[in-house]
Amino acid sequence: MLQIEHVCKSFGTQRALDDVSLTVEQGTVYGLLGPNGAGKTTLIRIINGITAPDTGNALLNGHRITLQDSTHIGYLPEERGLYKKMKVGEQVLYLARLKGMSLHDAETEMKLWFERFDIGGWRDKKIEELSKGMAQKVQFIATVIHHPSLLILDEPFSGFDPVNAEQIRQEVLRLNSEGTTVILSTHNMESVEMLCREISLINHGKIVLQGEVETIREAHKTNLFRVLTRTPLSDYTPVSERKNLYEYTIQKEPSQSNSQLIQQLATQTELVSFEEILPRMNDIFIQTVCNQK
Repeated sequence: MLQIEHVCKSFGTQRALDDVSLTVEQGTVYGLLGPNGAGKTTLIRIINGITAPDTGNALLNGHRITLQDSTHIGYLPEERGLYKKMKVGEQVLYLARLKGMSLHDAETEMKLWFERFDIGGWRDKKIEELSKGMAQKVQFIATVIHHPSLLILDEPFSGFDPVNAEQIRQEVLRLNSEGTTVILSTHNMESVEMLCREISLINHGKIVLQGEVETIREAHKTNLFRVLTRTPLSDYTPVSERKNLYEYTIQKEPSQSNSQLIQQLATQTELVSFEEILPRMNDIFIQTVCNQK
């Protein structure tokens, strides 16, 4: 659906993007990761047609992105932009009309979303009367009300308590299941593991890591295993002990197969569980970025 081909962008002497390429397939949730100042926001602005690349191409469904494509894109920026003096209902309808919706369709969709989020009573409240989390719910609705085929979310869970963050996550999954392609820019690596199939990690304007999340985790594994036993192992120190179960973290020799390790342990105790520990995306993020310094 989206192709970024060798995109470069500079602001004065500062190179914000340096030969960035990526492909986002139709119907996927794609993670756009990177530390602050890495170039993610610049790339998002190029995808939205807010700014243009110096060189390279940004293609949506095979053609260069234009301002007219904005009617098919929903963009939730990290810095929220609601008009504080406007009422909630007026704000959502205004933004929906900007995306090309008729007043009738906008009213219908707004009612559905207000019911889904249980915020029907907020319609006549001014934005300034809302908490940060409540205002972000309103902005999320305004982002998706026009049924965008491409949804770009920049730190969508920021400021939410766990219950409301989970509600937004479930809505993102629902929209994706209905065919919406999602680009998720976040520092929340737990959400990346839960939602994203593929990611690109940008640092200093360059892509330094790219691919499927599970493939990346497999590539960074360190042969660590979590083992639960009935009786203690003589050669290892348990990390925890509860109800006559002993938990160990064991590092396997690279030349040793999993079956060989299991056989070795089984001669000493009864194995309850044996699980390989894959590195978390948070650890991979930190390791990759720090190695680029």
